[in-house]
Amino acid sequence: MADNLIEETVVLIKPDGIKRGLVGEIISRFEKVGLKLIACKLVVVPEELAIKHYGYDQAWFENVGRKVLKFYQEHGKDPGEELGTKEPKEIGKLVQQWNVNYLTEGPVLAMIWQGPHAVAIGRKIVGPTYPQSAPPGTIRGDFAVDSPFTSNSEKRSVRNLIHASGTVEEAKLERQLWFKEDEIYSW
Repeated sequence: MADNLIEETVVLIKPDGIKRGLVGEIISRFEKVGLKLIACKLVVVPEELAIKHYGYDQAWFENVGRKVLKFYQEHGKDPGEELGTKEPKEIGKLVQQWNVNYLTEGPVLAMIWQGPHAVAIGRKIVGPTYPQSAPPGTIRGDFAVDSPFTSNSEKRSVRNLIHASGTVEEAKLERQLWFKEDEIYSW
């Protein structure tokens, strides 16, 4: 197998996945598909790390805010009513704070999985961000039931159990953010 086909993806089992005892089930799914675990640690996430993980620049706030506004528009809901604003950057800041609160509410299992097309395969195993859109057979489709409307009305992040890097570039950044080089093993 050519080395350039081998990728790494960072996977985080979030506090709700830990609390619900889904660690073994989740790890099993990555192992069964043939990815190789090269780093793993249980972390109590400091707020600074959570902020770096979720992004903290104006472009990130704007992008996330626009996605939320699009979601509300597609579902015929008024974001101003629930969120108190229709300004993308302000919505992005709200979402970031909710995400930070979520990631810091309990321990997180941080992992790096390696293999051919690891990023795409990891995203396929995990399923779409919103559990109601995740098909059966994915982690979120099988184990998560939260929705953006419920979470937004409760002023919190969507409880979706897990994170997996979205792109190869994102995986490289997350690897540096979550792991020291001596915590990663090649075997």
